[in-house]
Amino acid sequence: QVQLVESGGGLVQAGGSLRLSCAASGNIFSIGEVNWYRQAPGKQRELVATINTDSSTKYPDTVKGRFTGSRDNAKNTMYLQMNSLTPDDTGVYLCYARIITREGPKFTERYYWGQGTQVTVFS
Repeated sequence: QVQLVESGGGLVQAGGSLRLSCAASGNIFSIGEVNWYRQAPGKQRELVATINTDSSTKYPDTVKGRFTGSRDNAKNTMYLQMNSLTPDDTGVYLCYARIITREGPKFTERYYWGQGTQVTVFS
């Protein structure tokens, strides 16, 4: 059974920084691309970072230059460094990953969501 667990959220003043982690556990063979999303009350879920298998990244203009995604494949952990935070960055941050598991000769690919971690930025 694969689990994704985010951590590192909290309450921070505008202009501050947070580093989120997304730890994957279970019968993992490999992790493909990973996306970080955020969900703010009353708003659509928004993609804020994509981390590819080669560690290349992509960001929307709303966070470009402030957010940095990374991964440590040896630890099956992905990160989101968030700097120069503003109240508009408030929300629940979730990771979404393509994970391949292996049971004997059988490989299975699925996408998994974490449960999210709350980030609140106050001015």
